[in-house]
Amino acid sequence: MYKFLLSIVCVAGLSAKMVGGVAIVVKDKAITLYDIQKEMESSNVSKEMATNGLIRQKLEEAEIVDRKIKVTSGEVYDDIKLTAKRNNMSVNDFYEAALNSRGISSSDVKKKVKQKLQATKLYQAIAYSKISQPTDTQVKEYYELHKSNFEHPSSFNVVIYQSNNKGALEAKEQNPMFYSPEIQSNEQVLPYSRISPELAGLLSRTPVNSFSPIVPDGKGGYMSFYVKEVESAEEAGFEKMKGQITNAWMSEKRESVLSDYFARLRDNADIQVMRTLN
Repeated sequence: MYKFLLSIVCVAGLSAKMVGGVAIVVKDKAITLYDIQKEMESSNVSKEMATNGLIRQKLEEAEIVDRKIKVTSGEVYDDIKLTAKRNNMSVNDFYEAALNSRGISSSDVKKKVKQKLQATKLYQAIAYSKISQPTDTQVKEYYELHKSNFEHPSSFNVVIYQSNNKGALEAKEQNPMFYSPEIQSNEQVLPYSRISPELAGLLSRTPVNSFSPIVPDGKGGYMSFYVKEVESAEEAGFEKMKGQITNAWMSEKRESVLSDYFARLRDNADIQVMRTLN
């Protein structure tokens, strides 16, 4: 039976030592009102979605402990190093890019990567053994139903501004008419298929006629992209995208298995609502 205990008053012995306003306790792990608000803002979701997401996160964390899933600092570093290499950056440059573009510190990057690797191992333990590789027919059917997911800009027309002086680039972003001999500019057309997924994501998030966040250039300096134009989206085509389509199919099926698993787990978990969430 779903152990969902409603109470506006704190349970004896629980929250006198807790801060932030405990809203929910999942298997002895607290979710505060602040946690919910922060998740709503960072993920741009409703209170209900943020709450459900945090409950599932706590259940996943408990499963990771119960299943004794471990991720070493070496595994975390190797994953970060691989991502940095894909972007032609050193690890330190990658940390700085994460801080400049998303406000994420190096310790936060390591924490997020560790959580990602833990989740991957947990998903493998729960779901991978239950999912078979799709047939070509299944992949084609999935592609036909989700064609829009496999469209992307053909290219980005950008002006790349580079400088060893980060302050000069910041001034340029504040005032596009600003001139400094310390800033070099170079207009290029960057084909989507020839840039890294991370750069494609950065440019896709940058509105036309705007500057991207300042990021390290991999050479000890800094760079920012001014997006002048985004070439119209093109359909990549089934054969070219078959691997990505297969991964998307597997991911969707895996998430379906996991959602069912955690829904059953939640039905039997000790979840206490300590405060109303209005």
